[in-house]
Amino acid sequence: MAEQPDPPLRFELSQKFYFEAAHTLHREVDTAGSRRIHGHTYHVEVSVAGAPAAGSGMLVDLAIVRQAIAQLRELLDHHLLDDVAGLGPATLENLCLFIRTHLLEHLPGLCAVSVERGASGDRCTLRW
Repeated sequence: MAEQPDPPLRFELSQKFYFEAAHTLHREVDTAGSRRIHGHTYHVEVSVAGAPAAGSGMLVDLAIVRQAIAQLRELLDHHLLDDVAGLGPATLENLCLFIRTHLLEHLPGLCAVSVERGASGDRCTLRW
């Protein structure tokens, strides 16, 4: 039996950051607390996947990742999420989509976004 070649290596590089923001949310359960303005500390992890470049040995320079994150944080940190253009209702799912949209143009290898509210134990992950 012939030996199977090793599959190409695929690396996944992640960076974590956080932002603090307030929002309201119209929902059917726990309506009183959700409709009032309240805030959370959101912890985010973004991941880039692929093969490192031959010359640099890097999948992506982390300075580029941090720069893209800094621009994104300006849109979210210490803002009322209800007023952030393009976000829609401030659900974890919509935050994942919003972050993906804003980072994808700077990080073409972006493959996953996770948003977590640690104090309440909530987490949402978007992978593609």
